[in-house]
Amino acid sequence: MDIEVVMPAIGAGTTEGRILQWLKQSGDPVKVGDILAEIETDKAVIELEAVDSGVLDRIHVEAGDTAVPVGDVIATLLAEQGAPREAPAPIAEPAAPVLAMPAPPAAKPAAALAPSTAAVVPPAHRLFASPSARRLARIMDVDLHALTGSGPNGRIVRVDIEQAAQDRPAADARPAAKMPAPGQGTLTPHTPMRATIARRLTQSKQQIPHFYLTVDCRMDAMMAARESLNDRAQASPDPVRYSLNDLLLLAVARAVARVPEINAQWTDGGVLRQEQVDLSVAVALETGLITPILRDAGRMGLRELSAQVRQLADQARSGRLRPDQYEGGSLTVSNLGMHGVKSFAAIINPPQSAILAAGAVMRQPVVDGDTLAIGHVMSLTLSADHRVVDGALGARFLKEVRHFLEHPIELIL
Repeated sequence: MDIEVVMPAIGAGTTEGRILQWLKQSGDPVKVGDILAEIETDKAVIELEAVDSGVLDRIHVEAGDTAVPVGDVIATLLAEQGAPREAPAPIAEPAAPVLAMPAPPAAKPAAALAPSTAAVVPPAHRLFASPSARRLARIMDVDLHALTGSGPNGRIVRVDIEQAAQDRPAADARPAAKMPAPGQGTLTPHTPMRATIARRLTQSKQQIPHFYLTVDCRMDAMMAARESLNDRAQASPDPVRYSLNDLLLLAVARAVARVPEINAQWTDGGVLRQEQVDLSVAVALETGLITPILRDAGRMGLRELSAQVRQLADQARSGRLRPDQYEGGSLTVSNLGMHGVKSFAAIINPPQSAILAAGAVMRQPVVDGDTLAIGHVMSLTLSADHRVVDGALGARFLKEVRHFLEHPIELIL
């Protein structure tokens, strides 16, 4: 009996995926739990795990740049052990026909998906490269088949892509995309992530009534506390170094616990109050932005929070986040201070009702009583959904965040 392997639905709102590579070939035996392929969605790269045993009979969709709708058949297993059939009959699909691979765009003739009788690069099924390396190779237009990996067991990693792009002679460098017309610039096709970001943020600005509140926080005490914490942490048996962002996230988590009304979402049936503080943390990638979530951050201490932030950021940059690690969340924290940005207003990440934007800590004149001094100041801007968050509520929340930042001893008590 034939067993159809379909493009899985990976997370809420996912409608399609792209096959990066097949890890099994036609004729290979397959056991439950084996990894059949690597699939890229608009958020992450996941491994397609076999849920049935048998023999991989046919691969209907080769690895490449073509997006495959969720539910479409991408391969067929034979339930009984045996060689693949030589002349298989067409698969009957009442819901949708087997996906016919369209001709590739003229700008990328090399990516054409050839039928089984045409010449296909033999290593295509056995090309081992990390997800971040594959994503970077597409951005920098580097041919993975021409590389020798420097990672474990010859795996191609990011540094191999960067070195290949750097070593490529300027005369041999291929354009990122076809020029739309002379003198009009270079067209770079949208990545799945960039297209999703555009759709969701357009929806957010069109459908959510944003309003904005800004406060300045004196950071002198926090800067001194961070230095002291890091001195002690570096001298411990398990050294760690805390970032200012770690302390900001801890302050936000504590503030949400004190002002739980901000931890809510708008729905057609009513306002949904969240039971725990799940902080989304904006992480920049080469292809866009993703917001992994610190689950139940309100119960975390600084050390645990810092470790989880680093782990989530590493997973995000390597494309290994699971859907449950980036879907949902109470509110988002976006920090551009490390880039020298003084202040900015961020766009709310639906279905959340608020996002906090943090700028850089700046040395500037401040008033202490009746005297003028130089102090460290950080600007925070809250973007809020006015259907859920009123001005007074947003102000109370910002007041609590500022309180914790200006009195850091209360964060670790």
